[in-house]
Amino acid sequence: MSPATRLRDLLARTGCHVMPGCFDALSAKLIGDAGHEVGFMSGFAVSAARLGLPDTGLISFSEMLDTLRNCCAATGIPMIGDGDTGYGNALNVQRTVVEYARAGAAAVMIEDQLSPKKCGHTRGKQVVSREEARMKIRAAVEAARQADILVLARTDARAVHGFDEALQRCRDFEAEGADIIFFEAPESEDEMRRFCAAIKKPCLANMVHGGKTPILPAATLAQIGYRLAVYPVLTVSTAITAMQAALAALRTDDKTTPSAAVSFAELQKIVGFPAYWEREKKYGVAD
Repeated sequence: MSPATRLRDLLARTGCHVMPGCFDALSAKLIGDAGHEVGFMSGFAVSAARLGLPDTGLISFSEMLDTLRNCCAATGIPMIGDGDTGYGNALNVQRTVVEYARAGAAAVMIEDQLSPKKCGHTRGKQVVSREEARMKIRAAVEAARQADILVLARTDARAVHGFDEALQRCRDFEAEGADIIFFEAPESEDEMRRFCAAIKKPCLANMVHGGKTPILPAATLAQIGYRLAVYPVLTVSTAITAMQAALAALRTDDKTTPSAAVSFAELQKIVGFPAYWEREKKYGVAD
């Protein structure tokens, strides 16, 4: 089955499916190895890991596409790719959709922010007009139907124009045929419930610790009406913590092995050395 078909099948099942964020091939592989059934390539995390810069529209379409291709190739689970604003107007959006499908994504997220965009839980966001937002999602859906990829439509209007405007944009996106609807940064559980009650398509919750939205268990999110819960910066945040601890320990004792580090043998297994060695034997190239 195609990635899009597998994601459709997952969304057809009951419950709220946890979706960790990744930022490179290794983190994508680890998500699949941990038993998760869907992953999300996060623009915040990719910008941090690839550029060491904030998620403020500084990373380019080609850099995101290259990372997405690597993430999809590293794991067998469906991957949703962060397409930001679509990198331009409605026609740019269509190219983004097609190229994300070619890269192996099951879905592409398109948002209504004004470029350069900002992380959804940070300040300084602006959004395009409601009509332009609707047209961009229409363009995305039309391209997606030819490319076999789902469209995740996101609005950031809550922070700019309030709850009612954001909800109306979500209704517009649903009417245009978007497959998954993402109301970014609701500020209370009541807003989350009102959003899910108003939308028939699968809804996504964004779980950012320290962000504007309440962090709720997956069971509670399912009861509210969400079908997906994304944790976009969990892997990059925990990786930073582990690396900082290891580097600090190395400054005080260069013989110290951090207790949290995997063994070299386990590291070889994770990145696929044993399977590679078996293939070497098959083709007679082993030492």
